[in-house]
Amino acid sequence: MSVKEIFADLEKRAAANSAKLQGMNAVFQFCLSGDEPGCWQVKLEAGTAQVVEGTPSTPGVTINMSSADFRDMVGGKANATQLFMSQRLKLQGDMGLAMKLQNLLM
Repeated sequence: MSVKEIFADLEKRAAANSAKLQGMNAVFQFCLSGDEPGCWQVKLEAGTAQVVEGTPSTPGVTINMSSADFRDMVGGKANATQLFMSQRLKLQGDMGLAMKLQNLLM
């Protein structure tokens, strides 16, 4: 699955699990390098998720990693904590928000 397909699927999964998103109002930014580089933002608000390519809003947390590691993490082949500890996933901003996002991505 490509990175673009993952982000498109994320909106669908969020709609199906809107109860998990209640009370979460935040912008998560993913800046990916590698074979599918780019930045995407996931905006959570009022139980919905909107994915936008680019950086139109100020994020609460920015997640920097390779697109290959991102695909592996979302696909369950890589653990976000292990990627972070090995410095293959880097965070800027509110780490607590990043921890909450893991429930949505998996």
